Amino acid sequence: MGMLDSKVALVTGGSRGIGRAIALALANAGADVVIVDRSVAKEGESVVHEIAKNGRRAVALQADVANFTEAKDAVDKAVAQFNRLNILVNNAGITKDGLLMRMTEEDWDEVLATNLKSVFNVTKAAIRHMMSERSGKIINITSVSGVIGNAGQVNYAASKAGMIGFTKSLAKELGSRNIQVNAVAPGFVETRMTAKLTDEQRQKLAEVIPLRRTAKPEEIAGVVRFLASSEADYITGQVLCVDGGMVM
Repeated sequence: MGMLDSKVALVTGGSRGIGRAIALALANAGADVVIVDRSVAKEGESVVHEIAKNGRRAVALQADVANFTEAKDAVDKAVAQFNRLNILVNNAGITKDGLLMRMTEEDWDEVLATNLKSVFNVTKAAIRHMMSERSGKIINITSVSGVIGNAGQVNYAASKAGMIGFTKSLAKELGSRNIQVNAVAPGFVETRMTAKLTDEQRQKLAEVIPLRRTAKPEEIAGVVRFLASSEADYITGQVLCVDGGMVM
């Protein structure tokens, strides 16, 4: 018996990186999983296939969650297919890094829309179903950049800090409905974003992390799985930094 047996989870940005690891971790714990991504293609279908191999149900839906209508339609399709929605993981995110003096309005708008407005869009649609069941878990994937800031990432840091405020406020709104809302703030994780770093950059990065290494996506996913389980029923409105000790 898995800790998430009979649960249905929806993961945005679940085709690759941290999102993929989260989708697989939730499925391995017994949940059926809906992956929502701007482009599902081979990567999304690969996740679905891997989940199915382990005996759980999964589906990949194409949607731009920065668009209110598309986000709502994706949630409605998920509920129509699986009859319920117990867990929402808002993971979709992009970066458009650069110093503010050189940042374009488009770079600002796209990051805020994908990283923050999408959380409003998907969550607003999802909580209707959770409130009727008087239970649910919402986990928002923010970043240590949203906690301590990061030069060259004013758009990204602002979007992630916004997610933290969203998390705490919604936790207060939904607590009486037995819906827990929490956030996970990863530090530097081994994904495509960090794959572009040079060896020198990696060395400098390791020097500011007490554990002297970056995280594996699975280490973020394990925390999400815990927050999605009944073991975290009395935890809400919290931001858990999974960062190797960067933020202390």
